[in-house]
Amino acid sequence: MTPQLRREIGVFGATLMGLGSIVGTGVFVSIGIAAGIAGPSVIIAVGIGAVVATCNAFNSAQLAANHPVSGGTYEYGYKYLNHWLGFIAGWMFLLAKSASAATAALGFAGYLLNAFGVNNQTWLVLTAVTAVVVLTIVVLSGIRRSNVTNIIIVSITLFSLAVFILAGVPRVVLAGGEILTPFFSGDKPIASLLQSAALMFVAYTGYGRIATLGEEVKEPRRTIPRAIAVTMIVTCILYISSALITVVVGQEVIQKLSQADVSLAAPLEVIAKSGLGVPVIPKLIAVGAITAMLGVLLNLILGLSRVLLAMGRRRDVPKVFARLNSGETTPYIAVVVVGVAIAFLVLIGDVKTTWSFSAFNVLIYYAITNFAALQLSPEERLYPQWLGWVGLASCLFLAFWVEQQIWLVGLGLIIIGLIWHSLIHRLITD
Repeated sequence: MTPQLRREIGVFGATLMGLGSIVGTGVFVSIGIAAGIAGPSVIIAVGIGAVVATCNAFNSAQLAANHPVSGGTYEYGYKYLNHWLGFIAGWMFLLAKSASAATAALGFAGYLLNAFGVNNQTWLVLTAVTAVVVLTIVVLSGIRRSNVTNIIIVSITLFSLAVFILAGVPRVVLAGGEILTPFFSGDKPIASLLQSAALMFVAYTGYGRIATLGEEVKEPRRTIPRAIAVTMIVTCILYISSALITVVVGQEVIQKLSQADVSLAAPLEVIAKSGLGVPVIPKLIAVGAITAMLGVLLNLILGLSRVLLAMGRRRDVPKVFARLNSGETTPYIAVVVVGVAIAFLVLIGDVKTTWSFSAFNVLIYYAITNFAALQLSPEERLYPQWLGWVGLASCLFLAFWVEQQIWLVGLGLIIIGLIWHSLIHRLITD
């Protein structure tokens, strides 16, 4: 019998795992970038992203509740669809989220060094690699310590965002509706809106970490749907509030945000310095950004290692990745390999296109999630079937509104992955 991870996470811990995965680059980076693309209509983009993500979230929840094992959509694809789609899901997840983890590490290093007035590329890389090493060790220590660390990180991040939003509310009230005109900006307002919506969708997708950790959740049929629902509600409130404040500070700051380098500056810190007029808030936002990036990095290492564990069990990668430690709390080889891979990506340099790259790959990943949810039997289904159709159609539609070169690269990597899978499948069957 294949060794199984222990179930140690309840609703509270699972919710904070989801928030730790979402509330990071999403609110501290992507809202600024999306506002630079769509202007005031970024508020609609946030809403579109929320609707699509909510469909995906509930479909992920019912899949995880019925099939609570590590691996997320990789496992759902295998169980409810076929091995080709299952593999594509795992492949897309590993590619997109490894690069995202490297970006989070560089973002953490940039915010931390900026707080001390240091702007040096060598120190940036060294600090990022150190963060990867430390959090890899935390994950190796087991899910319980990882959960405690995540609760501390998320609490600090949510507190800083709450202060930012409360400080920005008076500006929103005083500005009225004038600041939102013209609401649709640019030469191609609809295209800009949809591109922003695709980017904002990715900003919600950390809820998938709850499903990915399904094997370690207590009472999964009850815990997973509740944790995902609470996570989505809290995140939506945070994002819409932050988007409103971002628009209110004016187009000049939005243009700065659209050009901001995630590894060097925090967009919400730019907003706090330029428009809120309270000296302590930019410092608090900097602390929140630092902890947010750590939370994203921690949860990505957790999620990536669990998908690699699942792929090792199915021999899509060497079986050694499926080994657990003596306490059966951690896939230790998978964790180490994930940590090394992320550190390597950090050493290569800046990954400026990671967010758009992640958008395409994650949208394909969740298209497979929704397709798998459509295959659930009436007895297994927790939510209406139309959620699956809406999620599937919207994911495929938004995927091709990112930059053309990004989705072309994404399609090329899918082909490479399928060639690898075909070779491995033949070796196993032979």
